[in-house]
Amino acid sequence: MSTKKYEVLVKVVELGSLTKAAEALGLTQSGVSHIIGSLESDFGFMLLRRGKSGVTLTPDGEKLMPAIRGILNGCEQLKQIAASVNGLACGKVRIGAFTSVAVHWLPGIIKGFSQKYPNIEINILTGDYHDVAQWLKSGEADIGFIAYPEELECKSVPLKTDRLMAVLPLEHPLAGGSSFPLSAAAGEPFISLLETSDHDARRALEAVNIAPNVKYYIKDDYAIISMVESGLGVTIMPELLLKGHTENVATLPLDPPYERMICLALSETGSGSPATRAFAEHAVEWVGKNA
Repeated sequence: MSTKKYEVLVKVVELGSLTKAAEALGLTQSGVSHIIGSLESDFGFMLLRRGKSGVTLTPDGEKLMPAIRGILNGCEQLKQIAASVNGLACGKVRIGAFTSVAVHWLPGIIKGFSQKYPNIEINILTGDYHDVAQWLKSGEADIGFIAYPEELECKSVPLKTDRLMAVLPLEHPLAGGSSFPLSAAAGEPFISLLETSDHDARRALEAVNIAPNVKYYIKDDYAIISMVESGLGVTIMPELLLKGHTENVATLPLDPPYERMICLALSETGSGSPATRAFAEHAVEWVGKNA
């Protein structure tokens, strides 16, 4: 069965443009339009909505995408299994990761993995906790780094605990202490990640029944550190994320202490892929030796 039409549709949806998809696939725009029209004719309804802001799926198209991704993922698994039977290590691994892992772990993990398996293609998706969870659920990522607990129906492997730290301006009255009492957060202007990604700080504060006085919501982790540097408030972040970014802020362990568990999760499609399983084994080994 040829999956070329499905590959074209997925690329158009990912890039939101027929022109960009054509460039990425080495096709003409008219060729891509013809393929999409052929698919819509096969299914009997419109798949894409074309507007000034780009191309998006219709509601009917959205219903089909999980099955289409499943077909493509299944074909990729089939290729990898056949290659492994023949003693060839090849395939593709799509990795979802949040900022701290993407910055501090992934380069080292991928370097060693690529030396072992030079013919395996690596695609990296970076975002926040919510993004990674969605990529695993939709099948856009084969494997993802998550922070436990995460409500995912995936196989997961614990990798490392990572303590949470208070981040304060250098001139803050508590900056010179040995720890930051969580009870003090109630009276401080607080800088938070978006509500879909602030799990770490929220859980730590909820554990001691503290409601923070949130003044700013930001998606970018390192923008939050810059705001703390400027004296706009305090925040709570994982220690791994702060690595190399503490020169102009004070960082203190929490009192009582709190930590997150970083895990590696394999999606339903990824767990059947030899390339993904090889990456998972390598990542677990790397973290055990280097993190």
